[in-house]
Amino acid sequence: MKERHIKYFVLLSFMLLITVPMGFAWLAGHLHEPLETEQEYLLDVPRGSSLFSVIRRLSADGLLGEPSEARLRRMAVRVYAFTNEDARHIHAGEYRIRPGENLSMLLDKLENGDVIQRAFTIVEGSTFRDIRRQFASAAGLTLVTENLSDRQIMSELGRPDRHPEGWFSPDTYFYTRGETDLALLGRALARQETILEKAWAQRAEGLPYSDPYDALIMASIVERETGVPEERDQIAGVFVSRLEKGMRLQTDPTVIYGMGERYQGRIRSADLREATPYNTYVIAGMPPTPIAMPGAAAIQAAVNPKRTAALFFVARGDGSHVFSETLREHQEAVRRYQLNRREDYRSSPAPLPVPDVEQP
Repeated sequence: MKERHIKYFVLLSFMLLITVPMGFAWLAGHLHEPLETEQEYLLDVPRGSSLFSVIRRLSADGLLGEPSEARLRRMAVRVYAFTNEDARHIHAGEYRIRPGENLSMLLDKLENGDVIQRAFTIVEGSTFRDIRRQFASAAGLTLVTENLSDRQIMSELGRPDRHPEGWFSPDTYFYTRGETDLALLGRALARQETILEKAWAQRAEGLPYSDPYDALIMASIVERETGVPEERDQIAGVFVSRLEKGMRLQTDPTVIYGMGERYQGRIRSADLREATPYNTYVIAGMPPTPIAMPGAAAIQAAVNPKRTAALFFVARGDGSHVFSETLREHQEAVRRYQLNRREDYRSSPAPLPVPDVEQP
């Protein structure tokens, strides 16, 4: 009997040596065969989905091939999941399947949560109204602020007494499918608060600001006045000097902001005389709120302006400016650059397009 048992054991061991490698080869063959897709396929995996429900959906959409092949591939996934418990714990989200990819690659993505990262960019100098309009075209972003007023949005963000303008840091924010616009705003708000707090702590002495909010207002004006990085601190210096001397800021972007939807690309003389809270040709000091979203560089310029004797500046037409110390010099620059404008004249550089960024 003992000798017979040894023979059975040897025979069983021999069979295992043959069948196990064959089984793994069969499994690997079905898992590494390319999926049936000739174009990019987006797979949305809702929360609570199981691995097998996802595979069934791929089968129904034809990615696993003909019915007979699909059955074998589904079986291969079940065997794989049986031998690898981690494979059964998949992450919710949106996944990209490219032509040539196989089930093994997809299983790795599902296990590691390699979801699609989409991008939303807040451009320097944009307004809160601009941002809200952008949300409508942000693919995969869940909109919960559509029917909320600006005040309600700020209340939802825990800042009920704040005007929203200026408080959302220009940057590119990555998000996954299903994240809300409110959550994205929360991240931009937290970033701007941190930037402002650090900048205020490192501010120059003797600035005509009563608190960090004044610096944020000034930064927004600087941001709207120029896109030339090396001029920001100089423009801030001009505005600070004017405030210290009791002069009005007389800056067109504040007039435009006060006009709101009425602004159609042109400022008339009557607009400069109109008494709005934002018209710095009429009011003394700064407007009551920021007029745009300033970037970190503009905030730094506002709290560390370049001390200058210049009190005036005028746009050359290429985005840069001519700075003048006296009214006479300024009027001469106006005659040169404003009254004889070139055809492609711009008071600031052409706005950069919002980048269409999508990370795999």
